[in-house]
Amino acid sequence: MATEDPRPLTGEPLPLDLLNTTWMTGDGLRDLLAEEAGTRLWLDGHGFTDAPADAGPLRETREALRALLLDRGAVAGVNAVLARGGERPVLRAGGAVERAVDAAPEWRVPWACAAQLVGLLESHGSRVRPCANDECVLWFLDTSRPGTRRWCSMAACGNRDKAMRHGRVRHR
Repeated sequence: MATEDPRPLTGEPLPLDLLNTTWMTGDGLRDLLAEEAGTRLWLDGHGFTDAPADAGPLRETREALRALLLDRGAVAGVNAVLARGGERPVLRAGGAVERAVDAAPEWRVPWACAAQLVGLLESHGSRVRPCANDECVLWFLDTSRPGTRRWCSMAACGNRDKAMRHGRVRHR
């Protein structure tokens, strides 16, 4: 029986989706990777069905990615993850070329997350953002045409922010 992903924001690029394995609820911070079932749910949801459900390297990578996004000078953690593997082309019959990640099994997915974050920052650096709600810990890639998205979700954080601002204006 498949378990539904409990997170409020899914579908972001792989490294941001790893960051979004922690989120806030009325009861405080939740962590999808806190239990093996959540780790397996996340891995399977991204097609990593053969990856070991070892949350340690994923959590370490998640914190390194978060540190880098909060301070673009904090490169040591991401570089440490990247040093655990590499990518090489593999030629297939018919001339097709695939990419293979050379890393210990428990570091293949974390390495891919770190490498993809580097690519995201190269191509869309200014559009990788945290939610503007101070109480939210989610990250997103702003794909809006004008590049002005502020919240992880207009339905949740955006409406909450607008309602609070409206209430402050009404009470003045």
